[in-house]
Amino acid sequence: MAHDERRLQVLRAIVQDYVSTNDPVGSKALAERHDLGVSPATIRNDMAVLEEQGYITQPHTSAGRVPTDKGYRLFVDRLSAVKPLSVAERRAIERFLDGAVDLHDILSRTVRLLAQLTHQVAVVQYPTLLRSAVRHLEVVQVATARLLLVLITDTGRVEQRLVECPVDVDRDDVAELRALLNQTFAGAKLADAAGLVPDLLETAPPNLRRLIAAIGAVLVETLVEPGEDRLVIGGTANLAQVAVDFPGSLRPLLEALEEQVVVLRLISEVDTGGAVLVRIGEENAHEALSGASVVSVGYGSGERALGGLGIVGPTRMDYPTNMAAVRAVARYVGQILAES
Repeated sequence: MAHDERRLQVLRAIVQDYVSTNDPVGSKALAERHDLGVSPATIRNDMAVLEEQGYITQPHTSAGRVPTDKGYRLFVDRLSAVKPLSVAERRAIERFLDGAVDLHDILSRTVRLLAQLTHQVAVVQYPTLLRSAVRHLEVVQVATARLLLVLITDTGRVEQRLVECPVDVDRDDVAELRALLNQTFAGAKLADAAGLVPDLLETAPPNLRRLIAAIGAVLVETLVEPGEDRLVIGGTANLAQVAVDFPGSLRPLLEALEEQVVVLRLISEVDTGGAVLVRIGEENAHEALSGASVVSVGYGSGERALGGLGIVGPTRMDYPTNMAAVRAVARYVGQILAES
């Protein structure tokens, strides 16, 4: 057991040195830089065992060792605590996000902030509509037989649809329709709301039935297939500083970020208990991300995750600091959305 704990300390020291210097780490340097309490010969033996177990490897040109994906995984899993951000960092996050005027502004500021704090690519998913609820439905008359239907969710997202009406509509009908729609749908989860449309058709007052029949199909479409989930991405320029960590080319990773689908799938898989998820190298199923790590967490109000946010960068990253930054930013974004 004592051997295992000591080897874990040696692995931690190798990860820390390699992340900060980008140079393979030798036993002599470890003995000088870290108070491991054992001789360089013992450290050498421990490194041989770690290498045999697949936690570190020797780049062909060097006498030193570097962590493997498996080594980073053990390092992350055995972090005793993620160090909290300093008071100054937390204040800076609060100040930066407090000035946001709407949902888009909150998310744009979030990626800029995360990219600055971590020096990685930052990604934030728009609140997913399936987890949202209807806050308000607005009906605006744009012509005698044309209405604009506006869905506003509790996460601040807005969807608009035009409705062609089979009959001319007067102002009183519009007011009555608006009241009826909000009475039926306000507060309903989007996942359940479409199921309320058939009942509404049956119980609507006779003067509104044809109108509601026309609006019903558009309403179902708006509630069931609202605008696709999207990502806001920031800090891609940070990849230029770590291009050396991506053997071959950065291009596959940049293309995956641009296409969004793969990254969106990873970022949206959030832990319901609010834990920070770390996927390292080959753990990312997609080939373009096999040389990268993704650190992500859900954000939202109360128990409910509305979406995911996180960072994408090389496997050689400062995991404790980045995990703390991702978690802190998610917490503030959740608070701001709860208050808005």
